[in-house]
Amino acid sequence: MQQRSIPMYIILSIVTCGLFGLYWFIVLTDETNEVTGQTQLASGPMALILTIITCNIYGWYWAYKMGEKVDMIKAQNGQSSSNSGILFIILQALGLGIVNYALAQDALNHTA
Repeated sequence: MQQRSIPMYIILSIVTCGLFGLYWFIVLTDETNEVTGQTQLASGPMALILTIITCNIYGWYWAYKMGEKVDMIKAQNGQSSSNSGILFIILQALGLGIVNYALAQDALNHTA
């Protein structure tokens, strides 16, 4: 997996008014699906389209599943993992979805 600078990706997301965040969403979705072997889940572009056409209802589901995938990645790397799905939903509810991206990217950056 490609190592990505989390601070740089957050800055780019803010500077581009969220447009770079859409790219980051797609890449995170595809890479976490690949690392966890869950290729039956929606691809990055499909997850983005579903999130847009459902007025972010799919985004809540995505947040929960991403939390589960982060737990799977941590378990694969021998790290302790908890129920991150709930954490991701709480962050989503607080309007901190970009923190979800950062947590997922951190897990991917530590992939063995």
